[in-house]
Amino acid sequence: MDITLEQPARARLITADERERPVAATLRYSSEDPLAVHVDFPPEASLDGTDVSWAFSRALLEEGLGRPAGAGDVRLCPRGASRTVLELHSPSGVALVQFDTPALRRFLLRSYAVVAAGREDVAAAVDRGLNALFGAV
Repeated sequence: MDITLEQPARARLITADERERPVAATLRYSSEDPLAVHVDFPPEASLDGTDVSWAFSRALLEEGLGRPAGAGDVRLCPRGASRTVLELHSPSGVALVQFDTPALRRFLLRSYAVVAAGREDVAAAVDRGLNALFGAV
């Protein structure tokens, strides 16, 4: 049985001139994709007016709550004990989104209640990913 966890989160988009603009976000985790977490943004938060969803590893979220982490399109960096910045890199540019660290930590702990760390069915996740990529080829 698939269990999906969703948690609304207060976020702030950090603009180029270092101002903060509130932006809605939803943190999402699914037992169907146990290695990943998702951050969903509504259309008004995107450049082209469509829903935007970013996926990255749950392990990256855990690491990024304690120290700078990530080397690709998604990076996390704690800013003191109460805030964490999520860097999202795309061909259109870079977005910096700041979250309250306790909210991210709470979401991570709730995800472990769905699928415990180290208990992810990696083989099934890989099979689903390959099937999504290649279909019935």
